[in-house]
Amino acid sequence: MSRALPAALLLVYGIAFGHAALGGGLLVYDDHPGQLYRLHHALAFGPAPWRFDPGWWAGYAELQFYPPGLAWLGWLLHQISWGALGAEAAYEVLLWLAWLLPGLTTFALLSRLLGNGWLALPGAFVAMTLSAGSRSGVEEGLRWGLVAARLGWSLLPLLGLSLIRWVDGRSRLPLLAPPLLAAVILLHPAHAPAAILLLVMGAWLGVGGRRARVRQGALVAALGLSLAALWLLPLLAHLGMALPLAWGDASIPALLRVLALQPLVWLFVLGWLAAWSFLSQGGAGAAPPPTPPHRSLARPRSNSSNSREVLTRWILSWAPAMVAVVALDALVAAPLGLLWLPADRLLDGLLLALLMGASLAMSSLTARLSGLRPPFAAAAMVLACIVVSGGSLAPDEPSLSLWPRRGQWPKYEEVVRGSRLDALWQALREAPPGRVLFLRSGLTLEYRPEWWRPHTHLTALTPLRAGREIINGTFTHPAPVAGFFYTGSAASGPITMLVERRDGVTLFGQPLEAISADEFAAHCARLEVSAVVATDEDIGRLAFLEGHHAFTAPTLIGPFRVYLTREPRSLPVPVGLQVWRLHAPGSGAFTPTGFAYSPLMTATAGGAALLARRDGFGMLEVERPPGGASDITLTHVPGWAEWTGALLSALSAAMLTARGILLVNRGRHPHDASA
Repeated sequence: MSRALPAALLLVYGIAFGHAALGGGLLVYDDHPGQLYRLHHALAFGPAPWRFDPGWWAGYAELQFYPPGLAWLGWLLHQISWGALGAEAAYEVLLWLAWLLPGLTTFALLSRLLGNGWLALPGAFVAMTLSAGSRSGVEEGLRWGLVAARLGWSLLPLLGLSLIRWVDGRSRLPLLAPPLLAAVILLHPAHAPAAILLLVMGAWLGVGGRRARVRQGALVAALGLSLAALWLLPLLAHLGMALPLAWGDASIPALLRVLALQPLVWLFVLGWLAAWSFLSQGGAGAAPPPTPPHRSLARPRSNSSNSREVLTRWILSWAPAMVAVVALDALVAAPLGLLWLPADRLLDGLLLALLMGASLAMSSLTARLSGLRPPFAAAAMVLACIVVSGGSLAPDEPSLSLWPRRGQWPKYEEVVRGSRLDALWQALREAPPGRVLFLRSGLTLEYRPEWWRPHTHLTALTPLRAGREIINGTFTHPAPVAGFFYTGSAASGPITMLVERRDGVTLFGQPLEAISADEFAAHCARLEVSAVVATDEDIGRLAFLEGHHAFTAPTLIGPFRVYLTREPRSLPVPVGLQVWRLHAPGSGAFTPTGFAYSPLMTATAGGAALLARRDGFGMLEVERPPGGASDITLTHVPGWAEWTGALLSALSAAMLTARGILLVNRGRHPHDASA
């Protein structure tokens, strides 16, 4: 009862909030359409991360250079439902999971550590509703669309739960830890440091011989990384094909400012200090894990008091370790140009570590205040967190998102109907062959001057709704062609500014007013663009389009202005899975293909291999076929990194499966195993 009732209360609240926020249609605020597009990619091309998708940015291996875990989960839901759950329905299920899981997994870990569900409830409630500038919080992780980050964050408590018996002295390898570590990496590698530190501190502080535990911890980490190698190894091998997205301010002053503006974070720190003080005074905050059945057959462990101290010290050590990693990232990695895991993305793990540590103080507080029963202590702490969160000094989002605000969770049908996107998509279907170039990354939902105004990247679904490949119209993207569109260069430099800040301001790295009509027309020809979509907000800054002989007069559709080229464009034609054919025009030594460059793309003509190279746009050019052959076949195939990664993942999965089967057999026949 001490666990069932508080868990039920948490679940009832979660269902009520979820119904208000996620019910009534498909959520399309900000990044959600792009996440849905990648799920469609997995259903259309399969889960292999190296598959090339021509839909965005002249083609890109969308799941290779973005964590594929969310799309894979959607693909899995589609498969196990025998196709009953389409992409949209599967995505809505994933949104529900992303909303509920942080609270439920935190409750599971804290109730195990504290031995009481009521004492675990405040921490679980805060984990479920936390925003506070966290990329994995309700505002950014759920409402904005950083769904994979929130799901990965929700697995960190499960990883801790899988390690408890091992930290407490169990000699067996924690078999659930490697797949959980791999899942965290595949959902969002920004949480990998937090996951690895939880493992490292458990190996260092756990009961038993430290050398043996460190070896086991290293094996767990190696198995987890190997399970993720299917995606991780090709990513590292082709890292130059993804531009680092480092648009946040990850300096130490900026990070401290984010934390200082949230009084709730101060409460986390005070709670962590209180738990550490209780530990130093000999009153550990965690309760011992339940004694397993057949204890006589288990390896002897520490007594209850020592067990509480070890587990408490382990969880409390997590936050200082995260502080050290965040500082190292900001002070050392960033100045060296290593921007793949910016320090501001690591703050989510630090916030969770502080919350976990602060929650451990609940047990000692109720023990010292003998008249305070756990349910009343939980209610008082939840109320205190709500009151403190109301003092947030941050202007853009609350510390806790306690209830969805009206009008801030827009759904697909209302946005499409209100913006006349359906009419735009119909017009684009009828446009001359070629790509669509959007001058803006999305649609505004409120006509305000600030770049951070409410918006949606619903135009990212144009390849699905209109059957047209697009340039721009998506969230900030790491493709080299996107880098050229944003900055005028496809070189492998970091993207340090969100695309929303460029909307209506710059194009190809130049102010809109500075772009010449001939230059813009040449760029459109190189990118095989046959339609350009502007909005009514761009009027007065479209001299490079208005009246130019290459484009027709604009067609007005709601807020959109559609300019069509007078000449159709030629794009590669699909003739099989990851196989395209194109006609080789021109007379130069190399011919453009209309696709973005990929190191996995091969070109042949008449059975002979052709040389391929990358041009200054980030586009693919191939050698002109010898002997006058005019048809070129392009094939996107996995290379050594892809096959090696797949092999490592398969071997690791086989090892864990074999070990699990062995342990199950030993559990069924303990006397035979001991003999």
